[in-house]
Amino acid sequence: MGMFDALRISASGMTAERLRMSVVADNLANANTTRGADGGAYQRKDVILREADGRSFAAVLGGVEVAGIRSDTAPPRQVYDPGHPDADPSGFVSLPNVNAVTEMVDLITASRGYEANVQAMNAAKQMFTRTLEILR
Repeated sequence: MGMFDALRISASGMTAERLRMSVVADNLANANTTRGADGGAYQRKDVILREADGRSFAAVLGGVEVAGIRSDTAPPRQVYDPGHPDADPSGFVSLPNVNAVTEMVDLITASRGYEANVQAMNAAKQMFTRTLEILR
């Protein structure tokens, strides 16, 4: 492992956690969107992460990379609201399958993961600084 691999690994983790937080924010912002680009209710999204194999330019062996963003296939929630413009003939509205509690747990998890990567990066920087001081 090279001298700067620890920094690259932490940076890859920070990038992944930042994307997770962005997707959670999108989910929360669209929690009541009944009509999306496809005409249906918004579908909750998840970020899929995997261990980086080191083959791509930005990836480092031992780091993390985004494998993709998938839409949750759970059916939309059905809420009775006959006055809503998107209500079906029975008076039910299809709302997104977004649960605010689940999203907040995901947000806290991503935030703590980001913080852990920041601490690992700071520890690596301190080790590099102390090594340089010893070599003086």
